[in-house]
Amino acid sequence: MQQTAPADRTAEGENVFGLITPEDWYRIPLQPLEQRQASVSALIKRQFAGVDDQPVLRRRSEEQLLGAAEAGAEQGGVVLYLSFLEAAGIPLSASLLISRIHQRFDSLDAVSALAGKGEVAPARLPAAGRAARRRRTERTREARRLGTEFEDTIVEYFVPVPDRDEVLMLTFSTPLEPIADAMVELFDAVAGTLRWQKKTQEAQETQEARGQQG
Repeated sequence: MQQTAPADRTAEGENVFGLITPEDWYRIPLQPLEQRQASVSALIKRQFAGVDDQPVLRRRSEEQLLGAAEAGAEQGGVVLYLSFLEAAGIPLSASLLISRIHQRFDSLDAVSALAGKGEVAPARLPAAGRAARRRRTERTREARRLGTEFEDTIVEYFVPVPDRDEVLMLTFSTPLEPIADAMVELFDAVAGTLRWQKKTQEAQETQEARGQQG
């Protein structure tokens, strides 16, 4: 856990959230469209640095990333993270979609209704406070297309936004079923870093930092 994600506004208002992610998780802001496209282009440029003889693969990769980002935005997503972590040369594929749901978090039953199928359990995050958590598996369309026997492991957190009738939803996903439990531990650790800040507090800290630099 080395990279501190910039705080993101959940709506036009006071509350912003911050999250700490692993160093090799790439952050794609989903709104506005221009920023999303620029972020995907920067990622493709980084991944294909020094590779000039794979134009078809590069184009397909960019199309897939843009499609994933667009799908996330259509689900109310504000930020998408993609993991480029490796262990012993093996990619540890994972993603995190952070979405905004305009509904009040007033009970676990209400969150269960939002989540749909699957059991939702109460949880408490160290800095963000009360939440709800669900772990489930899903055989994705991509898995069926590739003919893989594994299912994606998905962990979802539902966190009430302070002073608003909104829920922040963190959706972690990995196709690595054989090491799913280890990946879930990582997901839970990332979720545990979620914190809230007031906009006024953030502005004050920025001003203080500028004063110290001056």
